Amino acid sequence: MSGHSTGIPAENIRATSFNGYLEQLKFAQKPGHGVPAYTRWINRGLARSVSALCASWGWSANMVSMISAVVSAAALILLLLLPVAPLTGLLVAVLLAVGYVLDSADGQVARVTGTGSLAGEWLDHVLDAARTPAVHLAVAVGFVHLYGSAAWQWWIPLMYCVISACHFMSQILAEQLVRNAGAGTRNISAGSGNDASSRSQQSSKRSVARSIVMMHTDTGILCWIFLAWGFAPLFLFLYLLMFAANALTSVVSMVRKFQALQAVEGRLS
Repeated sequence: MSGHSTGIPAENIRATSFNGYLEQLKFAQKPGHGVPAYTRWINRGLARSVSALCASWGWSANMVSMISAVVSAAALILLLLLPVAPLTGLLVAVLLAVGYVLDSADGQVARVTGTGSLAGEWLDHVLDAARTPAVHLAVAVGFVHLYGSAAWQWWIPLMYCVISACHFMSQILAEQLVRNAGAGTRNISAGSGNDASSRSQQSSKRSVARSIVMMHTDTGILCWIFLAWGFAPLFLFLYLLMFAANALTSVVSMVRKFQALQAVEGRLS
């Protein structure tokens, strides 16, 4: 999810060239705390260059969102139409990864050009809500072809699909409910002197560790495991591993969000 919120006031946008936008994008980045490693250190970096290029061409954030959806859809169509082979896996992985880069780029285009909008943010979330289950449904069809309709394997992507959709809605809805309740800002004492510096360093270390630990939830990692599509046992193992880890993480996350919303409601009552 990238969103189309604006990070730079429109009146301050002066860049018109690739290099100008690339430089300005340094100041239009979302925080990396809690963001999985691939997305944080690879996908966002690639998206920054793509965003600068798209902005210099005059492309809107919504155009980038739609191209991202088309590229991702092309990947899944190839997955369903081409034979199960290493080359198919390579094509699908690359196209999914490109689609994911563009999905991160649309929000950066909106921020760097000062053209963020509610409609753009809505479009971005709707496309994400479609892409997330579509990947797993395509895998389910592929598993039926591979293992037969009576096999247990194709039930895994169906359950993965449900878990992913629930987790996505849990995140979006929790943020919206907290925002609507007027409790979206925490009062955190910044401290002073060496204590504040020490806390900042500890927070930075925890942020890096969390990004690494949460790699199994990274959409980018899911894209690249399709490199193993032509090697059915290996792909099944990796996919099962991702499913199990994501199922556990999603359940824990949703329980915590439920408890956090109860706490917010208690403070406001």
